Amino acid sequence: MLIKCVAYENGARLSDLAIDEISGCLTRPGCFVWVALADATPEELDQMKAEFSLHELAVEDARHGHQRPKIEDYGDSLFVVMHLLDWRPAGSGVAEEAGAGEVHIFVGHNYVLSVRNNNAQSFVAVRERCEREPNLLRQGAGFVLYALMDATVDRYFPIADRLESELEDIEEQIFTKGAARANIRGLYALKNRVMQLKHAVAPLLEDTGKLFGSRVPAVCFSGREYYRDVHDHLSRINTSIDNVREMIGTAIQVNLSMVAIEESEDNKKLAAWAGIFAIATALAGIWGMNFKTMPELDWTYGYPAALSVIGLAALLLYLRFKRAGWL
Repeated sequence: MLIKCVAYENGARLSDLAIDEISGCLTRPGCFVWVALADATPEELDQMKAEFSLHELAVEDARHGHQRPKIEDYGDSLFVVMHLLDWRPAGSGVAEEAGAGEVHIFVGHNYVLSVRNNNAQSFVAVRERCEREPNLLRQGAGFVLYALMDATVDRYFPIADRLESELEDIEEQIFTKGAARANIRGLYALKNRVMQLKHAVAPLLEDTGKLFGSRVPAVCFSGREYYRDVHDHLSRINTSIDNVREMIGTAIQVNLSMVAIEESEDNKKLAAWAGIFAIATALAGIWGMNFKTMPELDWTYGYPAALSVIGLAALLLYLRFKRAGWL
């Protein structure tokens, strides 16, 4: 679906375009065209390929989707893939993945084509920002690429913050008795979301170095310092992700230790009660042998005395175990 098709010249917006008007604008000096698509069909991608002379391999990746974040240089054009993550808190207060998609960006010296797939996040604010800064927009398609990348990367920050908050909430419950199973389940679910964010950030962090290093693509040359800023943001998010992953590993170990401690406490209680009943069983077994020569068999007070001895022995063992902290 076509969202917007606009022509810009020398940092100023000229007009909205129909698809068949794109070719005429591409030949004008200082003019570039910015086209935004959402969930593009194969026919729409083929149409854009013909209008902008897009590379076949890049179009094929955009057509199939489910791509790893990357920046590919095709000489006179770039193909950029970024993941769009959209997590909202569920009723329990734990974030769940509500939507995950991709944005594919084709960039040449006189065009920008953004294709958003399987995600409701809009880039309208990015277009408005660019149009408010004509001095920067005068740099052309390279600045638009930066603005799109910057907006996407900035959306990762609240996700990283939310993951840290979730981890803090789980950590507060680690020492709560009986919460071990729920904590383990929450920690592994959190670890899965952290890895999804890691997969969105880490490949992009590596590839953005191409946009401000020694061999910068021509379309990005005038905005190298801006891409360095994007790289810095990605680096900060990646560091935050690594910290959360390390803390999750520590929390899992602590939680497993708490499980072992709780099981040890339960085993102590079972052993203590087993010891108490064992002494009672032993005494009852001795007096229950019924040998003819046992002196206690003919004693009038033998039965209550036996019960008293058993009760006293059980009480002494109970007090001993209680003092030792086993009961």
